[in-house]
Amino acid sequence: MKPQCLVLLAVLLVTTACTRADADRAGTRPTADALSLLREWDHQRSRAWAGGDPAALADLYAPGSRTGRRDHDLLAAYAGRGLRVIGLRTQVLGAALRFRAPGRMTLEVTDRVVGGRAVGRGLRIPLPRDRPSTRLVTLRRVAGTWRVAEVRPAPRPPRP
Repeated sequence: MKPQCLVLLAVLLVTTACTRADADRAGTRPTADALSLLREWDHQRSRAWAGGDPAALADLYAPGSRTGRRDHDLLAAYAGRGLRVIGLRTQVLGAALRFRAPGRMTLEVTDRVVGGRAVGRGLRIPLPRDRPSTRLVTLRRVAGTWRVAEVRPAPRPPRP
């Protein structure tokens, strides 16, 4: 890894740690709680992909979710080629709770997918590293469980 990349990674880690500590002191515990929920969701999604389990994946999404349908179709495409995706991890670089109401919340998340290998029939193909992107993740509480309703790109701030 290039020295510049190591410096950038160190700055990101320190900035993220300081931002989280400052946010907790400022009384934004709901953001930390929502982020913890999303991390657990990501972990369950990774398990569903590793197991090639479309039913487990579908349980993570709210009924009628277009995002869930796209994720399911992608999982089916890998499975159709005899592949599973293991080691799928999401690295969160920043998050903020943008909306919360009973049974619904929206987080703005900057993250990237790291790791991940497509495996099957003697193949082990590393997935390409994802670039950071910022999205709005809307969750809904369905039958007592938080599920992802939709994920869409976050609006970009206007250019000066």
